[in-house]
Amino acid sequence: MSDIATLGQYTNLADQLIEKASKDDLAETARLLAINVAHYQSKYGELPLDETLAMISTNRPNAEQIEMLIGGMETLVGVLGNVVMGLDHERH
Repeated sequence: MSDIATLGQYTNLADQLIEKASKDDLAETARLLAINVAHYQSKYGELPLDETLAMISTNRPNAEQIEMLIGGMETLVGVLGNVVMGLDHERH
């Protein structure tokens, strides 16, 4: 399967989960992802968000950008899926 197809599948799955998610589920997912970003920043330093935001708006991402998008979508799907399915028994 091509990287673009993989990205498309993760995007579709994320969209399905977002449709199923409640507002509270989305808020919990955002909090958990924020904690992950804060943890990364505490270990490795600030994230270059200018580059990331520019990448999101590009019509033709390069191979490295596609891999980063896949990784991000995989993380989103994993966290949101766990929240929606109730696998995060303890709410923050």
